[in-house]
Amino acid sequence: MEWDRAARYKKLSEITEAEFEALQLKTDQSPWRQAFHIQPISGLLNDPNGFCYYNGEYHLFYQWFPLGPVHGLKHWYHTTSKDLATFKNKGLAVTPDTKWDSHGAYSGSGIVVNGQFYIVYTGNHRTEAWKRVPYQVIAQIENGEAINKTKIIDGPHEGYTDHYRDPKVWYENGLYYMVLGAQRTNETGTIVVYTSMDFKEWTFKGELETTYDDFGYMWECPDVFSLNNQDVVLFCPQGLDPVDGKYQNIYQSGYLIGHIDRTTLEMTHGEFQELDHGFDFYAPQTTLDKDGNRILIGWMGLPDTDYPTDEYGWAHCLTLPRVLTIEDGKLRQRPVPSLQKLRRNEETALGYATRRNVKLHPYEGKAYELIVDILENEAPEFYLELKVSKKESTLMTYNKAERRLTLERFDSGRVSQEVVGTSRSIVLEKDLSQLQIFVDHSSIEIFINDGEAVMTSRIFASEQATGIRTSTANGQVYLKFTKYDLIGE
Repeated sequence: MEWDRAARYKKLSEITEAEFEALQLKTDQSPWRQAFHIQPISGLLNDPNGFCYYNGEYHLFYQWFPLGPVHGLKHWYHTTSKDLATFKNKGLAVTPDTKWDSHGAYSGSGIVVNGQFYIVYTGNHRTEAWKRVPYQVIAQIENGEAINKTKIIDGPHEGYTDHYRDPKVWYENGLYYMVLGAQRTNETGTIVVYTSMDFKEWTFKGELETTYDDFGYMWECPDVFSLNNQDVVLFCPQGLDPVDGKYQNIYQSGYLIGHIDRTTLEMTHGEFQELDHGFDFYAPQTTLDKDGNRILIGWMGLPDTDYPTDEYGWAHCLTLPRVLTIEDGKLRQRPVPSLQKLRRNEETALGYATRRNVKLHPYEGKAYELIVDILENEAPEFYLELKVSKKESTLMTYNKAERRLTLERFDSGRVSQEVVGTSRSIVLEKDLSQLQIFVDHSSIEIFINDGEAVMTSRIFASEQATGIRTSTANGQVYLKFTKYDLIGE
Protein backbone atom coordinates (compact mmCIF):
# COMPACT_ATOMS: atom_id res chain seq x y z
CA MET A 1 0.00 0.00 0.00
CA GLU A 2 1.21 3.49 -0.85
CA TRP A 3 0.99 5.66 2.24
CA ASP A 4 0.26 9.12 0.91
CA ARG A 5 -0.66 11.98 3.23
CA ALA A 6 -4.37 11.21 3.16
CA ALA A 7 -3.76 7.56 4.12
CA ARG A 8 -1.34 8.48 6.90
CA TYR A 9 -3.74 10.95 8.48
CA LYS A 10 -6.80 8.77 8.57
CA LYS A 11 -8.48 8.11 11.93
CA LEU A 12 -9.40 4.70 13.24
CA SER A 13 -13.00 5.92 13.39
CA GLU A 14 -12.96 6.43 9.61
CA ILE A 15 -12.80 2.71 8.79
CA THR A 16 -15.45 0.06 9.34
CA GLU A 17 -15.35 -2.57 12.05
CA ALA A 18 -14.88 -5.23 9.38
CA GLU A 19 -11.88 -3.37 7.93
CA PHE A 20 -10.32 -3.10 11.39
CA GLU A 21 -10.88 -6.81 12.04
CA ALA A 22 -9.13 -7.58 8.74
CA LEU A 23 -6.13 -5.51 9.82
CA GLN A 24 -5.93 -7.42 13.10
CA LEU A 25 -6.25 -10.78 11.33
CA LYS A 26 -3.36 -9.88 9.04
CA THR A 27 -1.26 -8.94 12.07
CA ASP A 28 -2.13 -12.18 13.87
CA GLN A 29 -0.78 -14.18 10.93
CA SER A 30 2.72 -12.80 11.43
CA PRO A 31 5.31 -15.43 12.47
CA TRP A 32 7.05 -12.83 14.63
CA ARG A 33 4.27 -12.07 17.10
CA GLN A 34 5.64 -11.88 20.62
CA ALA A 35 4.79 -14.11 23.58
CA PHE A 36 5.46 -11.81 26.54
CA HIS A 37 6.08 -8.29 25.21
CA ILE A 38 3.60 -5.46 24.68
CA GLN A 39 2.83 -5.22 20.96
CA PRO A 40 0.14 -3.53 18.85
CA ILE A 41 -3.01 -5.36 17.83
CA SER A 42 -2.43 -3.81 14.40
CA GLY A 43 -0.43 -0.99 12.90
CA LEU A 44 2.51 0.83 14.40
CA LEU A 45 3.45 1.13 18.07
CA ASN A 46 6.08 3.60 19.18
CA ASP A 47 6.88 5.64 22.31
CA PRO A 48 5.62 4.41 25.70
CA ASN A 49 3.50 7.18 27.22
CA GLY A 50 1.57 8.10 30.37
CA PHE A 51 3.33 5.48 32.52
CA CYS A 52 1.83 5.81 36.01
CA TYR A 53 0.68 3.82 39.05
CA TYR A 54 -2.91 4.74 39.88
CA ASN A 55 -5.73 3.08 41.78
CA GLY A 56 -3.85 -0.17 42.37
CA GLU A 57 -2.77 -0.63 38.74
CA TYR A 58 0.04 0.37 36.42
CA HIS A 59 -1.24 2.31 33.44
CA LEU A 60 0.87 2.35 30.31
CA PHE A 61 -0.05 3.85 26.97
CA TYR A 62 1.79 3.93 23.69
CA GLN A 63 1.63 6.00 20.55
CA TRP A 64 -0.34 4.07 17.99
CA PHE A 65 -1.19 4.37 14.32
CA PRO A 66 -3.72 1.54 14.00
CA LEU A 67 -4.03 1.40 10.21
CA GLY A 68 -0.54 0.33 9.17
CA PRO A 69 3.18 0.05 9.97
CA VAL A 70 3.96 3.73 9.29
CA HIS A 71 4.19 6.92 11.33
CA GLY A 72 0.72 8.24 10.58
CA LEU A 73 -1.98 9.90 12.65
CA LYS A 74 -1.03 9.04 16.22
CA HIS A 75 -3.60 7.80 18.72
CA TRP A 76 -2.83 6.44 22.21
CA TYR A 77 -3.50 2.81 23.14
CA HIS A 78 -4.02 1.83 26.79
CA THR A 79 -2.67 -1.20 28.71
CA THR A 80 -2.76 -2.00 32.43
CA SER A 81 -0.95 -4.33 34.80
CA LYS A 82 -1.18 -5.36 38.43
CA ASP A 83 2.43 -6.53 38.63
CA LEU A 84 4.48 -5.21 35.67
CA ALA A 85 4.85 -8.79 34.44
CA THR A 86 1.67 -9.17 32.38
CA PHE A 87 -0.25 -6.34 30.74
CA LYS A 88 -3.84 -6.36 29.53
CA ASN A 89 -5.02 -4.49 26.45
CA LYS A 90 -7.69 -1.93 27.31
CA GLY A 91 -8.17 -0.27 23.95
CA LEU A 92 -8.08 3.18 22.41
CA ALA A 93 -7.49 5.91 24.99
CA VAL A 94 -6.65 9.10 23.12
CA THR A 95 -8.20 10.00 19.78
CA PRO A 96 -6.87 13.04 17.87
CA ASP A 97 -10.18 14.92 17.79
CA THR A 98 -9.47 18.57 18.67
CA LYS A 99 -7.73 21.41 16.87
CA TRP A 100 -4.76 20.98 19.21
CA ASP A 101 -4.12 17.32 18.32
CA SER A 102 -5.78 17.24 14.89
CA HIS A 103 -2.68 15.71 13.29
CA GLY A 104 -1.65 13.40 16.09
CA ALA A 105 -1.53 12.88 19.84
CA TYR A 106 2.21 12.80 20.38
CA SER A 107 4.18 11.67 23.44
CA GLY A 108 3.53 12.64 27.03
CA SER A 109 3.40 11.46 30.61
CA GLY A 110 0.96 10.62 33.39
CA ILE A 111 0.48 12.07 36.87
CA VAL A 112 -2.01 11.75 39.74
CA VAL A 113 -3.35 15.14 40.91
CA ASN A 114 -5.79 15.37 43.83
CA GLY A 115 -6.68 11.71 43.42
CA GLN A 116 -7.39 11.99 39.68
CA PHE A 117 -5.32 10.54 36.84
CA TYR A 118 -4.16 13.01 34.18
CA ILE A 119 -2.00 12.83 31.11
CA VAL A 120 -0.02 15.70 29.59
CA TYR A 121 0.97 15.29 25.95
CA THR A 122 1.96 17.14 22.80
CA GLY A 123 -0.82 17.73 20.34
CA ASN A 124 0.32 18.05 16.74
CA HIS A 125 -1.60 20.46 14.53
CA ARG A 126 -0.88 21.33 10.90
CA THR A 127 -1.96 24.53 9.18
CA GLU A 128 -3.29 24.62 5.61
CA ALA A 129 0.28 25.36 4.52
CA TRP A 130 1.32 22.19 6.41
CA LYS A 131 3.24 24.16 9.04
CA ARG A 132 3.47 22.25 12.31
CA VAL A 133 2.11 23.85 15.49
CA PRO A 134 2.84 21.92 18.72
CA TYR A 135 0.40 22.37 21.61
CA GLN A 136 0.81 20.95 25.10
CA VAL A 137 -2.46 19.41 26.26
CA ILE A 138 -3.80 18.10 29.57
CA ALA A 139 -6.56 15.49 29.69
CA GLN A 140 -8.15 13.46 32.45
CA ILE A 141 -8.23 9.67 32.14
CA GLU A 142 -11.60 8.26 33.12
CA ASN A 143 -12.64 4.68 32.40
CA GLY A 144 -9.48 4.32 30.36
CA GLU A 145 -10.19 7.20 27.98
CA ALA A 146 -9.06 10.82 27.75
CA ILE A 147 -11.71 13.45 28.56
CA ASN A 148 -11.77 17.20 29.16
CA LYS A 149 -8.80 18.04 26.96
CA THR A 150 -7.33 21.47 27.77
CA LYS A 151 -4.57 23.34 25.98
CA ILE A 152 -1.96 24.65 28.42
CA ILE A 153 0.95 25.78 26.20
CA ASP A 154 0.34 27.41 22.83
CA GLY A 155 3.16 26.66 20.39
CA PRO A 156 6.90 26.90 21.05
CA HIS A 157 8.41 29.57 23.28
CA GLU A 158 10.37 32.33 21.56
CA GLY A 159 13.81 31.11 20.51
CA TYR A 160 12.70 27.58 19.63
CA THR A 161 11.42 25.81 16.52
CA ASP A 162 8.25 23.75 16.18
CA HIS A 163 10.21 20.72 17.41
CA TYR A 164 8.85 21.28 20.92
CA ARG A 165 7.33 18.18 22.46
CA ASP A 166 7.16 15.16 24.80
CA PRO A 167 6.25 16.69 28.18
CA LYS A 168 7.27 14.87 31.37
CA VAL A 169 5.52 16.20 34.50
CA TRP A 170 6.10 15.62 38.20
CA TYR A 171 5.39 17.23 41.59
CA GLU A 172 8.16 18.31 43.92
CA ASN A 173 8.25 20.55 47.01
CA GLY A 174 5.00 22.36 46.31
CA LEU A 175 5.54 22.83 42.58
CA TYR A 176 4.56 20.98 39.43
CA TYR A 177 7.42 20.70 36.96
CA MET A 178 7.32 20.02 33.23
CA VAL A 179 10.25 19.38 30.91
CA LEU A 180 9.96 19.41 27.12
CA GLY A 181 12.32 18.25 24.41
CA ALA A 182 13.16 21.22 22.19
CA GLN A 183 15.18 22.52 19.29
CA ARG A 184 16.68 26.01 19.41
CA THR A 185 16.38 28.23 16.36
CA ASN A 186 20.07 27.52 15.67
CA GLU A 187 19.03 23.85 15.26
CA THR A 188 20.64 22.46 18.39
CA GLY A 189 18.81 20.31 20.92
CA THR A 190 17.96 21.13 24.52
CA ILE A 191 15.42 20.66 27.32
CA VAL A 192 13.14 23.48 28.52
CA VAL A 193 11.47 23.72 31.93
CA TYR A 194 8.03 24.96 32.99
CA THR A 195 6.52 25.15 36.48
CA SER A 196 2.99 25.50 37.87
CA MET A 197 1.44 26.03 41.28
CA ASP A 198 -1.97 24.60 40.39
CA PHE A 199 -1.40 22.29 37.39
CA LYS A 200 -3.41 24.73 35.24
CA GLU A 201 -1.28 27.81 34.58
CA TRP A 202 2.27 27.07 33.47
CA THR A 203 5.27 29.42 33.44
CA PHE A 204 8.32 29.11 31.22
CA LYS A 205 11.43 29.03 33.45
CA GLY A 206 14.19 28.52 30.90
CA GLU A 207 16.51 25.80 29.67
CA LEU A 208 18.04 23.03 31.71
CA GLU A 209 21.66 24.19 31.54
CA THR A 210 24.18 21.46 30.81
CA THR A 211 27.62 21.38 29.23
CA TYR A 212 26.11 19.84 26.08
CA ASP A 213 25.28 23.03 24.17
CA ASP A 214 25.83 21.49 20.72
CA PHE A 215 24.90 17.83 21.00
CA GLY A 216 22.58 16.86 18.19
CA TYR A 217 19.84 18.86 16.51
CA MET A 218 16.91 17.79 18.73
CA TRP A 219 16.47 16.24 22.20
CA GLU A 220 13.38 14.03 22.38
CA CYS A 221 11.61 12.26 25.25
CA PRO A 222 13.15 14.01 28.28
CA ASP A 223 12.65 12.50 31.73
CA VAL A 224 13.91 13.94 35.02
CA PHE A 225 13.89 12.19 38.38
CA SER A 226 15.87 11.82 41.59
CA LEU A 227 17.52 8.54 42.52
CA ASN A 228 19.87 7.91 45.45
CA ASN A 229 19.88 11.68 46.18
CA GLN A 230 21.11 12.42 42.68
CA ASP A 231 19.31 13.90 39.69
CA VAL A 232 19.00 11.83 36.53
CA VAL A 233 18.08 13.29 33.15
CA LEU A 234 17.12 10.91 30.34
CA PHE A 235 16.84 12.20 26.79
CA CYS A 236 17.18 11.08 23.18
CA PRO A 237 19.54 13.27 21.14
CA GLN A 238 19.05 13.16 17.38
CA GLY A 239 21.87 13.89 14.96
CA LEU A 240 24.93 12.47 16.72
CA ASP A 241 27.73 11.09 14.58
CA PRO A 242 29.23 7.69 15.54
CA VAL A 243 32.46 8.07 17.51
CA ASP A 244 34.75 5.54 19.25
CA GLY A 245 32.19 2.75 18.98
CA LYS A 246 29.39 4.90 20.44
CA TYR A 247 26.22 6.31 18.87
CA GLN A 248 25.87 3.53 16.29
CA ASN A 249 22.10 3.75 15.79
CA ILE A 250 20.20 6.35 13.80
CA TYR A 251 19.17 8.11 17.05
CA GLN A 252 20.44 7.61 20.60
CA SER A 253 19.02 7.26 24.12
CA GLY A 254 21.05 8.15 27.18
CA TYR A 255 21.35 9.99 30.45
CA LEU A 256 23.21 12.44 32.67
CA ILE A 257 23.68 12.01 36.42
CA GLY A 258 24.38 14.96 38.70
CA HIS A 259 22.60 17.77 40.54
CA ILE A 260 20.10 20.34 39.24
CA ASP A 261 19.85 23.73 40.96
CA ARG A 262 16.07 24.25 41.00
CA THR A 263 16.51 28.05 41.07
CA THR A 264 19.05 28.56 38.27
CA LEU A 265 18.29 25.30 36.37
CA GLU A 266 22.03 24.68 36.14
CA MET A 267 23.01 21.03 36.20
CA THR A 268 26.42 19.79 37.30
CA HIS A 269 26.83 16.35 35.82
CA GLY A 270 29.03 13.64 34.42
CA GLU A 271 29.29 12.56 30.80
CA PHE A 272 26.39 11.47 28.62
CA GLN A 273 26.04 7.69 28.78
CA GLU A 274 23.99 5.45 26.51
CA LEU A 275 21.15 3.49 28.08
CA ASP A 276 21.27 0.52 25.74
CA HIS A 277 23.90 -0.91 23.40
CA GLY A 278 21.75 -3.00 21.05
CA PHE A 279 20.11 -2.24 17.72
CA ASP A 280 16.57 -1.34 18.77
CA PHE A 281 15.97 0.91 21.76
CA TYR A 282 14.51 4.42 21.94
CA ALA A 283 12.16 6.81 23.76
CA PRO A 284 12.33 5.41 27.33
CA GLN A 285 9.92 6.56 30.00
CA THR A 286 9.98 5.95 33.75
CA THR A 287 7.63 5.94 36.72
CA LEU A 288 7.69 4.94 40.37
CA ASP A 289 6.23 1.56 41.26
CA LYS A 290 4.04 1.02 44.31
CA ASP A 291 7.15 0.42 46.45
CA GLY A 292 9.01 3.52 45.30
CA ASN A 293 11.35 1.85 42.80
CA ARG A 294 12.13 3.69 39.56
CA ILE A 295 10.89 1.60 36.59
CA LEU A 296 11.87 2.15 32.95
CA ILE A 297 10.18 0.92 29.78
CA GLY A 298 11.45 1.75 26.30
CA TRP A 299 10.35 1.46 22.70
CA MET A 300 11.94 -1.60 21.06
CA GLY A 301 12.31 0.10 17.73
CA LEU A 302 13.69 3.19 16.03
CA PRO A 303 12.23 5.94 13.84
CA ASP A 304 12.88 6.01 10.11
CA THR A 305 13.52 2.26 9.95
CA ASP A 306 11.58 -0.44 8.10
CA TYR A 307 11.09 -3.82 9.80
CA PRO A 308 10.19 -7.27 8.39
CA THR A 309 6.87 -7.22 10.27
CA ASP A 310 5.73 -4.35 8.03
CA GLU A 311 4.48 -6.85 5.45
CA TYR A 312 2.01 -8.13 8.07
CA GLY A 313 0.69 -4.66 8.82
CA TRP A 314 2.36 -4.07 12.19
CA ALA A 315 5.60 -2.80 13.67
CA HIS A 316 7.46 -2.64 16.98
CA CYS A 317 6.92 -3.55 20.62
CA LEU A 318 7.97 -2.32 24.06
CA THR A 319 10.83 -3.56 26.22
CA LEU A 320 10.40 -5.46 29.44
CA PRO A 321 10.13 -3.22 32.52
CA ARG A 322 13.49 -2.54 34.19
CA VAL A 323 14.34 -1.43 37.73
CA LEU A 324 16.85 1.45 37.81
CA THR A 325 19.52 2.03 40.43
CA ILE A 326 22.68 4.13 40.49
CA GLU A 327 25.82 2.11 41.18
CA ASP A 328 29.41 3.23 40.61
CA GLY A 329 28.22 6.44 38.97
CA LYS A 330 26.09 4.70 36.33
CA LEU A 331 22.52 3.58 35.89
CA ARG A 332 22.10 -0.14 36.38
CA GLN A 333 19.08 -1.80 34.78
CA ARG A 334 17.62 -5.08 36.01
CA PRO A 335 14.46 -6.83 34.84
CA VAL A 336 11.62 -6.36 37.33
CA PRO A 337 11.53 -9.33 39.75
CA SER A 338 7.84 -9.99 39.02
CA LEU A 339 8.84 -11.36 35.59
CA GLN A 340 9.79 -14.53 37.45
CA LYS A 341 6.05 -15.28 37.56
CA LEU A 342 6.27 -16.10 33.85
CA ARG A 343 8.83 -18.86 34.37
CA ARG A 344 8.00 -22.48 33.56
CA ASN A 345 10.04 -25.68 33.16
CA GLU A 346 13.34 -24.84 34.85
CA GLU A 347 16.38 -26.62 33.41
CA THR A 348 19.90 -26.29 34.81
CA ALA A 349 23.27 -27.67 33.81
CA LEU A 350 26.99 -27.26 34.47
CA GLY A 351 29.54 -27.81 31.73
CA TYR A 352 32.52 -26.66 29.73
CA ALA A 353 32.51 -24.66 26.52
CA THR A 354 35.47 -25.68 24.33
CA ARG A 355 36.60 -25.29 20.72
CA ARG A 356 34.09 -27.93 19.76
CA ASN A 357 30.79 -26.29 18.85
CA VAL A 358 28.28 -27.87 21.23
CA LYS A 359 24.54 -27.72 20.81
CA LEU A 360 22.90 -27.57 24.20
CA HIS A 361 20.05 -30.04 24.49
CA PRO A 362 17.27 -29.71 25.53
CA TYR A 363 18.22 -26.05 25.72
CA GLU A 364 16.16 -24.62 22.87
CA GLY A 365 12.98 -22.69 22.36
CA LYS A 366 11.27 -19.59 21.02
CA ALA A 367 10.30 -17.72 24.20
CA TYR A 368 12.54 -18.18 27.20
CA GLU A 369 14.86 -16.72 29.80
CA LEU A 370 18.44 -17.98 29.82
CA ILE A 371 20.87 -17.23 32.64
CA VAL A 372 24.51 -17.99 31.86
CA ASP A 373 26.93 -17.81 34.80
CA ILE A 374 30.61 -17.77 33.80
CA LEU A 375 32.32 -19.62 36.65
CA GLU A 376 35.80 -19.98 35.11
CA ASN A 377 37.12 -18.47 31.90
CA GLU A 378 40.39 -19.65 30.36
CA ALA A 379 39.45 -18.80 26.77
CA PRO A 380 40.50 -15.66 24.85
CA GLU A 381 37.07 -15.64 23.18
CA PHE A 382 33.83 -17.29 24.20
CA TYR A 383 30.84 -17.71 21.86
CA LEU A 384 27.16 -18.11 22.63
CA GLU A 385 24.72 -18.63 19.77
CA LEU A 386 20.95 -18.25 20.11
CA LYS A 387 18.09 -18.73 17.66
CA VAL A 388 20.16 -21.32 15.81
CA SER A 389 18.97 -23.25 12.76
CA LYS A 390 20.90 -24.85 9.91
CA LYS A 391 21.31 -21.44 8.27
CA GLU A 392 20.76 -18.95 11.11
CA SER A 393 22.50 -17.87 14.28
CA THR A 394 22.44 -14.84 16.55
CA LEU A 395 25.96 -14.68 17.90
CA MET A 396 27.38 -13.20 21.10
CA THR A 397 31.17 -13.01 21.34
CA TYR A 398 33.09 -12.14 24.50
CA ASN A 399 36.73 -11.08 24.10
CA LYS A 400 38.39 -11.55 27.48
CA ALA A 401 41.45 -9.32 26.92
CA GLU A 402 39.34 -6.37 25.75
CA ARG A 403 36.37 -7.18 28.02
CA ARG A 404 34.30 -6.59 24.88
CA LEU A 405 30.90 -8.21 24.36
CA THR A 406 29.62 -8.14 20.77
CA LEU A 407 26.16 -8.97 19.46
CA GLU A 408 26.26 -10.05 15.81
CA ARG A 409 23.11 -10.58 13.76
CA PHE A 410 24.58 -11.05 10.28
CA ASP A 411 23.10 -14.57 10.14
CA SER A 412 20.06 -13.88 12.31
CA GLY A 413 17.51 -14.05 9.51
CA ARG A 414 15.56 -11.13 8.05
CA VAL A 415 17.02 -7.74 8.93
CA SER A 416 15.66 -4.28 9.55
CA GLN A 417 16.29 -1.84 6.73
CA GLU A 418 18.28 1.41 6.94
CA VAL A 419 20.42 -0.01 9.78
CA VAL A 420 24.17 0.55 9.61
CA GLY A 421 26.24 -2.55 10.40
CA THR A 422 25.31 -5.98 11.71
CA SER A 423 27.07 -5.86 15.10
CA ARG A 424 26.94 -3.81 18.29
CA SER A 425 29.55 -3.94 21.08
CA ILE A 426 30.06 -2.85 24.67
CA VAL A 427 33.32 -2.75 26.64
CA LEU A 428 32.56 -3.84 30.20
CA GLU A 429 33.87 -2.32 33.41
CA LYS A 430 34.56 -5.78 34.82
CA ASP A 431 35.10 -9.26 33.39
CA LEU A 432 31.97 -10.94 32.10
CA SER A 433 30.41 -12.98 34.89
CA GLN A 434 26.74 -13.35 33.91
CA LEU A 435 24.30 -12.97 31.05
CA GLN A 436 20.56 -12.87 31.70
CA ILE A 437 18.86 -13.13 28.33
CA PHE A 438 15.18 -12.81 27.46
CA VAL A 439 14.41 -14.32 24.07
CA ASP A 440 11.00 -13.78 22.50
CA HIS A 441 9.74 -14.71 19.03
CA SER A 442 11.28 -11.59 17.46
CA SER A 443 13.47 -9.95 20.09
CA ILE A 444 16.35 -10.42 22.46
CA GLU A 445 17.15 -8.44 25.62
CA ILE A 446 20.57 -9.13 27.14
CA PHE A 447 21.25 -7.99 30.72
CA ILE A 448 25.00 -8.11 31.29
CA ASN A 449 26.72 -8.55 34.68
CA ASP A 450 23.57 -8.06 36.74
CA GLY A 451 22.47 -4.98 34.80
CA GLU A 452 25.81 -3.25 34.23
CA ALA A 453 24.79 -2.95 30.58
CA VAL A 454 21.87 -3.96 28.34
CA MET A 455 21.63 -4.84 24.65
CA THR A 456 18.14 -4.80 23.13
CA SER A 457 17.44 -5.93 19.57
CA ARG A 458 14.75 -7.24 17.25
CA ILE A 459 15.58 -10.60 15.65
CA PHE A 460 13.53 -11.94 12.73
CA ALA A 461 14.55 -15.56 12.38
CA SER A 462 12.68 -18.51 10.89
CA GLU A 463 10.39 -20.85 12.82
CA GLN A 464 13.21 -23.42 12.86
CA ALA A 465 15.68 -21.12 14.63
CA THR A 466 15.30 -22.45 18.16
CA GLY A 467 18.72 -23.90 19.03
CA ILE A 468 21.42 -22.76 21.46
CA ARG A 469 25.15 -23.45 20.97
CA THR A 470 28.34 -22.57 22.78
CA SER A 471 32.06 -22.75 21.97
CA THR A 472 35.42 -20.98 22.38
CA ALA A 473 38.27 -19.85 20.12
CA ASN A 474 40.52 -22.13 22.19
CA GLY A 475 40.78 -22.97 25.84
CA GLN A 476 37.66 -23.60 27.89
CA VAL A 477 34.98 -21.80 29.89
CA TYR A 478 33.16 -23.42 32.80
CA LEU A 479 29.51 -22.42 32.70
CA LYS A 480 26.26 -22.81 34.56
CA PHE A 481 23.12 -22.61 32.43
CA THR A 482 19.65 -21.97 33.83
CA LYS A 483 16.76 -21.82 31.39
CA TYR A 484 13.05 -21.14 31.83
CA ASP A 485 10.29 -21.20 29.28
CA LEU A 486 8.36 -17.93 29.54
CA ILE A 487 4.60 -17.84 29.20
CA GLY A 488 2.78 -14.55 28.60
CA GLU A 489 -0.91 -13.83 28.57
